[in-house]
Amino acid sequence: MYSKTVYIGNPSGLHARPATDFVTCAKKFSSRITICESGSEEQAVNAKSIVSLLTLSLTQGKQAVITAKGSDEKEAVDALAALIEDNFSG
Repeated sequence: MYSKTVYIGNPSGLHARPATDFVTCAKKFSSRITICESGSEEQAVNAKSIVSLLTLSLTQGKQAVITAKGSDEKEAVDALAALIEDNFSG
């Protein structure tokens, strides 16, 4: 299992287009990937589900924890963290 905590700096947080980009990226990996607000790990949701992701209401200024378990867990977490840290600028 591999985890990373990231700061959400994107003005729209993880909503609409950024959430879609995040889920699209997550689906490229075979590992089981979850995301939650930092401090609320018991409420982690499937990072490959747009509906689940949107229920978290991860807005600008919050911290999120991305966790993956599987053969490509480190690559998955690092790619998703980079997406958030780069404010989805690609």
